[in-house]
Amino acid sequence: MDRYERIIALHRTLQAARRPVTVGHLQDELGCSRATVYRDIAFLRDGLMAPVVGDGEAGFSYDKAESERFELPGLWLSSEELHALVAAQQLLARSSGGMLSAALAPLQQRIDKLLDAHSGGKRWPLERIRVIPHRTRRLDEHTFRIVASAVLERRRLGFDYRARSTDEKTHRSVSPQRLTHYRDNWYLDCWDEEREALRSFSVDRIAAARLLDGHARDVVDADLNAHLSASYGIFSGTPKGWATMRFSAKAARWVAEEHWHSQQQGHFLADGRYELKLPYSNPRELLMDVLHYGADVELVEPKALRAQLRTLLQLAIGQYDDTP
Repeated sequence: MDRYERIIALHRTLQAARRPVTVGHLQDELGCSRATVYRDIAFLRDGLMAPVVGDGEAGFSYDKAESERFELPGLWLSSEELHALVAAQQLLARSSGGMLSAALAPLQQRIDKLLDAHSGGKRWPLERIRVIPHRTRRLDEHTFRIVASAVLERRRLGFDYRARSTDEKTHRSVSPQRLTHYRDNWYLDCWDEEREALRSFSVDRIAAARLLDGHARDVVDADLNAHLSASYGIFSGTPKGWATMRFSAKAARWVAEEHWHSQQQGHFLADGRYELKLPYSNPRELLMDVLHYGADVELVEPKALRAQLRTLLQLAIGQYDDTP
């Protein structure tokens, strides 16, 4: 443990302690000599102005009246925390397809300086953090920044929207609620002022985004969750029913550990298969995910959804009819 990390550990130990901590205990915590403990205590008290009280006989602690208000100046992170920050930064930068590279550049420079301070000149192999985006859609950086600003600054937002399913173009005025990252793509959850209802829009289909006058209307979290999170997938609305699926014993090893929905219900069957139940509203995304598992899944209920899936499978088979 280098001095940088010892100071962090010392600060957190004294901050959490309910009674004075002995020098011997601090030696064990910091993995250093008695003299080093005294030097670090002196630096923490005199150099960083920490409210350290006590002595080598009774032990050291923080003055209770001052401890809650004191924090280490600047950004102090342990090696593990710094490595986690690097991984998170790489995930955010690469999962956006490079779109946020310019916005994240100042953060990257700050992280680089912190890494240098910890490494003693050693180069960190950042290329060993691998992020592979999957089916990411192209985003306009300017549009994304305006949408994000509207969400965070609680401003009304206007934009043109071209629906992917119909290609219809509409003009929208909304009160942004949340910016959602789902399956490597971004969605805007908002209150649609003209339709007076909650709606979700794919950010990559938004154009001519502009901040409007006035503050955004706030919808309470309970109502947002009830509408936007009650059903499976990105499609919102009150659940129309529950779907029951049974996965083969082979697929069960994966599905049993997957999170499909906050209200999902699942259990293993006697023959090793796995039964999964979850609420749905619009069945489109659910059917696509069931099709992903091919012969390793059976959609059991409801019968109407089962019939819809059978039709999709028959249409798919028709694409491979080689009869002359």
